[in-house]
Amino acid sequence: MSDGQCLQFKKNARYQRQCCVKYWGLVPYKIAWEEQRSLVTERLSDPKLNDILLLLEHPPVYTLGTGSREEFLKFNPQDSEWELYRTERGGEVTYHCPGQLIGYPILNLRYYHQDLHWYLRQLEEVIIRVVAKYGLIGERISGLTGVWVQGYKVAAIAIKVKRWITMHGFALNVCPDLSGFSRIIPCGIEDKPVGSLAQFIPDIQIEKVREEIMTQFSEVFSIECVIH
Repeated sequence: MSDGQCLQFKKNARYQRQCCVKYWGLVPYKIAWEEQRSLVTERLSDPKLNDILLLLEHPPVYTLGTGSREEFLKFNPQDSEWELYRTERGGEVTYHCPGQLIGYPILNLRYYHQDLHWYLRQLEEVIIRVVAKYGLIGERISGLTGVWVQGYKVAAIAIKVKRWITMHGFALNVCPDLSGFSRIIPCGIEDKPVGSLAQFIPDIQIEKVREEIMTQFSEVFSIECVIH
């Protein structure tokens, strides 16, 4: 991905930063993971590079955070047909699949606010504003990270930050097949079910949600988003 292609846009004076948004479609987890690492490495070398927001979906895959416990898996990870990765992000096990909108922001928090709790709350705020556009009330639960609608967790959030450069991000269940979550205890939370926006809005379209994500991301972070 070339940052030069984003630099051709004239920066809007109302924003302090510019963010390149890449709509990537359905991408295997390993490829997206490697891309994130590459983008972070570039920004560690040159902190002046534009921020990036990758928006995509994954084929079915399970991921574990750096300290995740395998007891939250309901299958044997050493003998399984399911793709599984242990990553450097925080959080416990989760599941990705088509119909789930993934956002991987690569931001330099030195240009925003050097506070990880602030950053997590900002990501939640993006999701809360998006679901509000559909007439839904997104809620936070004290002590937990993510967004819930009517008691169902519709968005999971987990991050990694290195020298204030972010990677990983959020997963919003728009219209996925949720059956894959039955093979894990999602995020290590046993008493709160996973849900999707399609439960409440059956005709919801992931393309429209993706556009709204970009709009609300721009507003919450006061950043100009330009499509790569």
